[in-house]
Amino acid sequence: MYIPTPAELKAKRIMLGLRQADVARKAGISQSMVARIESGTVDPRVSTLNKIIHVLKVAERPTMTAREVMHAPVHSVSPRDAITTAVAIMETEDVSQIPVIENGIPVGCVSESAIVNAIEQIGIARAHTRKVKDFMESGFPTVPPDVDIETVVHLLQQHHAVLVLGEGTVQGVITKHDLIMLIV
Repeated sequence: MYIPTPAELKAKRIMLGLRQADVARKAGISQSMVARIESGTVDPRVSTLNKIIHVLKVAERPTMTAREVMHAPVHSVSPRDAITTAVAIMETEDVSQIPVIENGIPVGCVSESAIVNAIEQIGIARAHTRKVKDFMESGFPTVPPDVDIETVVHLLQQHHAVLVLGEGTVQGVITKHDLIMLIV
């Protein structure tokens, strides 16, 4: 096992643009301990050194952003479209929900679940003639293209998808499936 010198730890921290206080907070130790380790005036425990090394390794990894994970173009419908248009897009694109966008702004979504619920309530014959607005649910959350992927993961815990909004328009979409595919 390679053990970095105090000078190497300090150089790495500075190269990563971290302050001693940043390393200390993330490692769960005091800033003065980081300073003493870097100056070589204290011989740290292996567990403390491992915490600092872990913080530096995590900081070294490039942060993945929504822009890198999203897929485009985003297939969508407007509130005035026939529900059959939404169903056709969902079938063609093999998706279970799509955003509803009006004048470039996300206003809701339509999902297979919402359509099935409506069919149960009003019957299949009547559902066939309805508009998207009759089936709309609340929209997907939106994030800027440069947001870190951890934020997207958190949002996907509660939502089917996340829309990536940049320069006033929807640029992409990220679904739970997209995140799962990152593992592969």
